[in-house]
Amino acid sequence: MTVTGIGAARPHRLSDAALVALGAGRPGPDVLDELRRVRMSRHLLLLRQIAALAGTACLGELAAAETTHPARTRALLDRPLFGVWAAGCLTALRDGASPETAGVGYLTELAARARIPRPRQAERLLTAAHDGLSISVRLEDSDPLRARLGLTPTPPLSQAAAARWQATFTEAWRLLVERVRPDAEVLSRVLDCVVPVETDPAARGISATSVHAYGAVAMSEPADPAALAVGLLHEAQHSILNAVLYLFDLLEAPDTPGYSPWRDDPRPASGILHGAYAYLTVTRFWRTRPQDRPARFEFARWRAAVAAAAEGLTGLTPAGERFVGALLDEVRPWLAEPVDPDVLRLAEGANRDHHLRWRLRNLRVDPADAAALARAWRRGELPPPVTARLHRAPRRALEASARLDLAHRLLRGLPLDGSAGDLAYVRGDHEAALRAYSEIRGDRTDWAGLLLVSGGRVAPEVAAATGAALGADRPEPLAIVNWLS
Repeated sequence: MTVTGIGAARPHRLSDAALVALGAGRPGPDVLDELRRVRMSRHLLLLRQIAALAGTACLGELAAAETTHPARTRALLDRPLFGVWAAGCLTALRDGASPETAGVGYLTELAARARIPRPRQAERLLTAAHDGLSISVRLEDSDPLRARLGLTPTPPLSQAAAARWQATFTEAWRLLVERVRPDAEVLSRVLDCVVPVETDPAARGISATSVHAYGAVAMSEPADPAALAVGLLHEAQHSILNAVLYLFDLLEAPDTPGYSPWRDDPRPASGILHGAYAYLTVTRFWRTRPQDRPARFEFARWRAAVAAAAEGLTGLTPAGERFVGALLDEVRPWLAEPVDPDVLRLAEGANRDHHLRWRLRNLRVDPADAAALARAWRRGELPPPVTARLHRAPRRALEASARLDLAHRLLRGLPLDGSAGDLAYVRGDHEAALRAYSEIRGDRTDWAGLLLVSGGRVAPEVAAATGAALGADRPEPLAIVNWLS
């Protein structure tokens, strides 16, 4: 396969057994090798389309470099960040940008790099080996293309920062090999580079992949080896699913928005599938620590979330039915595994709490319906039916919850500090929590907290709309919940 002979590539195929193995998060080496070849084919197809719009002369120097240094040229074309550049360049050309503005000159730079007999001396590597299994990936802190993964990259790392990454990576690899060796084997074949990015003060840690960069992970410096292990498993799954989607449509309507257990904003169906698939291996990692209360909390929470999210997907194609069916076959047996009752209470509560808060954030009751609710209350009538519509948030929103933070601290035996209702809730004193949440009036009412402990099966956005419509003469929040119930 050459830069100028792109059309000679053989077609890519995955057997039904391979698709099922992928759905279960257990692809074999041959399947992963095929996905990597898919990446290269996609890059070359993007390059052909760029040449069709910008003129084949833009490939001249790259083709010459491939003639004299074929292995190095192909290695550069196969890098995940090349895919990000190629997709962006093609989009710009299709939007009418000139070749210069679209960045076609990058191909000349790539040709020059291909002629260098050895890789750039400045390249950093993360390497690790444990129990006969090794891994080596680039720690990409200098390539300008790293900014195209959707997060703000750090400046080039200091020696001390790079050493911290290496130390954490070494220990993370030990955890992966010892706990989930098959997943570590997958990671060693998928992960190509890690891009360090700036931390987000509002999140415990952030990471991302790009649909155009199979094998690249953007990630803030992890807090500990377990966080790095989980983050790499999570993002590698996104890469694998992206590669599968290069070959198959899994959803008939991938853009249909809905509830995601992992985000505070609405997500398209494709994003919900991505979340379920990414958390499949994360859940498998936490499953390996049955005596560790924090790990058991994560396992109990995410096994339920993965199953519910996957079961809620509709409009699956035949390939999607096979893929999601295999995912569910993997996770459903975990639902029956015993978990300490107090840990299970917190895990199930965290999932319900998230769903309640998500509805409050993203669903809006029609103003006419809210006014009708207020009139019915004042007249002593039953509540009328109402309509709540999805309200698209202006930007992505990662999960943030004071109650969730308290649950994590409780399970780790750390000091607790928070509102009276939240403290009572995490400690299991629902009567005290109910009293505390009921005392909060007006716009400060914690409807999610109140519904979490009251047992009322009420739509939180309807309760909030009723309270707001009643205005200054609104009753205590629990009375509204009981009326709506």
